[in-house]
Amino acid sequence: MRQDKSLISRSDPTRDLALDILTGIFEHRRMLETTMDRSNVKAGRDRASAHRLAATVLRHYGSMSELLRPLLKKEPPVPVLCALLMGVAQLRYLETPPHAAVSTVVALLRRRRLTPFAGLANAVLRRVAREGAELEAGLDHERLDIPPWLWSTWGDRARAIASGLYQEAPLDIRLKPGIAPPMALPAGRDMAIETNGGEEDPMREAPPRIAPRLLPNGSARYPAGTRVTLLDGFEEGQFWVQDAAAAMPVLLMGAVAGKNVIDLCAAPGGKTAQLASQGAHVTAVERDATRMRFLKENMKRLDLQVTCVQADVLTWRPKNKADIVLLDAPCSATGTFRRHPDVLWVKRPRDILSLTQQQDRMIDAAHGMLPPGGTMIYAVCSLQDEEGPDRVQAACARGWALAPFTEGELGPMSFALTEAGFFRTHPGMWPEEGGLDGFFVARLKRI
Repeated sequence: MRQDKSLISRSDPTRDLALDILTGIFEHRRMLETTMDRSNVKAGRDRASAHRLAATVLRHYGSMSELLRPLLKKEPPVPVLCALLMGVAQLRYLETPPHAAVSTVVALLRRRRLTPFAGLANAVLRRVAREGAELEAGLDHERLDIPPWLWSTWGDRARAIASGLYQEAPLDIRLKPGIAPPMALPAGRDMAIETNGGEEDPMREAPPRIAPRLLPNGSARYPAGTRVTLLDGFEEGQFWVQDAAAAMPVLLMGAVAGKNVIDLCAAPGGKTAQLASQGAHVTAVERDATRMRFLKENMKRLDLQVTCVQADVLTWRPKNKADIVLLDAPCSATGTFRRHPDVLWVKRPRDILSLTQQQDRMIDAAHGMLPPGGTMIYAVCSLQDEEGPDRVQAACARGWALAPFTEGELGPMSFALTEAGFFRTHPGMWPEEGGLDGFFVARLKRI
């Protein structure tokens, strides 16, 4: 295989950023988006490509690591291993030409002053290019690509859940009442237009636009990679981004027009927007100043009237009791791994204990915001029993009663109704519609 010397000397912000993302995750438990936010790489195309490369490594991390194991006498330093995994991802999943996949990783190691490992990378990746299919044969990808501690907690659901890991999440939006869903640019074409400052080439024929898929719960779904800011109506505030599963807590409230609803931990504001657009009187509570600023910006773009309160949920109390409290509690977010595969490798078992203690405190705080008989909708984007059913069981010993959902209330989403009356999804569900995030929702009444 001939090495392309021009690739070795060329600047490569895509792979530099991808390596920063991966080393941040595996060395510092830093979330992918944190590295993206801190990066000096500003070009949209480079950032999108780096995100895609890093996410591909994260989706296949366990099985690719196992593929490399017999090719390495000992495990190399984390940055070197991450670079090798980037090479394997390009060879096995991203259809990068072998000479480019190998040369760019060798060049990356040299730029990062890891030249002693350049020869190792060259030899290992050349062998993967030749024998990848044989090296991969017999690997249990789903089992390997989920951290063992998570696999064990998911029990009989584990393999079904893991099946959703390999499909990049689509873009789902919710529209204001009476607004028709806009058409989308084809994947790739939207990036070119954004790079050109929003101007299409007048000499090139305009590409056909893509109609979204209308989901049974009222969400509009676009292919993965669709740029929401380039959809007609975004600047005019006609819609907001929200996964189809994340839309269900508000939909399961029924008619909310005229009701006083407190939305706790409200940012970035998808559920806030749902409530306000349906006529609820919404008080959105958020502690973090940056997240609150983002929520306010969203409400301004959407032209929705919401009372925003920057406060700690644990100590803040309303002047008047609410009809409904929505608590979308901070959680491990393991149900979002289609969008954020880094959560699989950043979260640890000890994180769950800390989060469940915080969730209990928030549930208790919500109790004081409701009159007797008032309703709380408790939701988490977690797959962990500890953050879902176990929290409800504990709450029912502290002044709450479970009010189960019914099949009629869930309608076309009734496949997500559990025996106990919870709404519960996972990323392997609804494959015929393009999948879902993992979500848990319960309805509780204050005793």
